Amino acid sequence: MRELTVKSWDELHSAVFEGVWDPAILRYRNNRVFRGMSDAEWALTPSLNRACPHDLGLEKMILRSFQKYGYAELQNCESFWEIVAMGQQFGLPTRLLDWTYSPLVAAHFATEDLSAYDRDGVIWCIDMTDVNDQLPAVLRHKLKEQKGVIFTRDILDELAKNFDTLRAYSTRPFALFFEPASTVNRIANQYALFSVVSDPAVTLLDLPESERFTRIIIDHKAKLEIRDKLDYINISERMIYPGLDGICKWIARRYAPLGPLYNTKEEAP
Repeated sequence: MRELTVKSWDELHSAVFEGVWDPAILRYRNNRVFRGMSDAEWALTPSLNRACPHDLGLEKMILRSFQKYGYAELQNCESFWEIVAMGQQFGLPTRLLDWTYSPLVAAHFATEDLSAYDRDGVIWCIDMTDVNDQLPAVLRHKLKEQKGVIFTRDILDELAKNFDTLRAYSTRPFALFFEPASTVNRIANQYALFSVVSDPAVTLLDLPESERFTRIIIDHKAKLEIRDKLDYINISERMIYPGLDGICKWIARRYAPLGPLYNTKEEAP
């Protein structure tokens, strides 16, 4: 697995935009997705595995309870994949992991937690081509037929009604990425998509394609510079979490005395 460390805003830009030029179309394009985390020591562990390590079979009951008690908001959701994506967005323990097409949105998630400013952050980077090469033939061919690299909710609805149907495609665990419908503004604003592994007991790092992943470590001393400059380009809690909760998070961080706490130089580093 490739790993590099960035110690400034400029180094972050160089790392996340490395190799994005496509000479075939003469444009800047790639098939990468990103996940930002405030602590570089954290693994790619879904919330289901963190909440229920003693019994992953509770997943079905968790989803059933979510549909039962969230019926008022979910009554128009007919897609299993839409329901589980909604749950993931609002904190339900699921086997999904959040990703984004935007490396700078990922940088937001790596720098938003002020309690972690004494620790290095990380941005995980994955090329969809490496993941899709390991898909079962039926799923791989469907993507090729659709001329895409990411599954949509509609494609998954056609191919797999739920997790059990997905797992039936192969005895070997595999991962895929899917893009949810923009049922809530935060999904659109976060430029979000999700990963899912066919076996809940297996994480992305257990799969052979994980050797091709990249970890961009954000030195903790660079977090505040990156955080402040993200605000200048309108990537903040106000946009990531639309609504009063996001506005309040942004205000609380904006007026916190972070400079004296985390910058040792009086001049800009």
